[in-house]
Amino acid sequence: MNIREMTIEDHNSVIRLWQNTEGIGLSSADAVDKQQGFMERNPHLSFIAQDEGRVVGTVMCGHDGRRGFIYHLAVDPACRRQGIGRQLVEYCLAGLKTAGIEKCHIMVFANNQEGLAFWEKMGWKLRDDISLLSRSV
Repeated sequence: MNIREMTIEDHNSVIRLWQNTEGIGLSSADAVDKQQGFMERNPHLSFIAQDEGRVVGTVMCGHDGRRGFIYHLAVDPACRRQGIGRQLVEYCLAGLKTAGIEKCHIMVFANNQEGLAFWEKMGWKLRDDISLLSRSV
C-alpha cells in the first residue's frame, strides 16, 4: 500500500472510486477544474492510497486559514478495515497542524451510518449545536 499526495492526473481514478462509494455525494464542484483549483489553494493536503497502482482510497482536505475541512474520504469496499481511511485522515490532520490549523470539520450525510460510525470510532464528535445551511450562488 502506498499513500501519496493527490495530483490532478489522478482525477479520473478518483472520480471512479467516488462514484462507486456509497455515502459520497458528487456535484459540479467535483469537476476536474474545480478539483485542480481546490488542490492549488490547499497544497499538500489531499491524498490517495494505491495498491499495485490502483487507487483504493482518497481524501481531500483544505482550510480557510482558521478551520480545516475534510471531503470525500473513500476506501474501496474490498480494502476496508485495513487502516487505510485512518492513515489518510492522519496525513490530513498532520498537514493541517503544520499549517497552524487547530480544528477540523467533516460533513457526513445523516443517513450514512457506516461513515458516521467510522468518524465516531476515530474520536470525532457529532455536534447537535450547529446546523449546516447551503445555498447555490
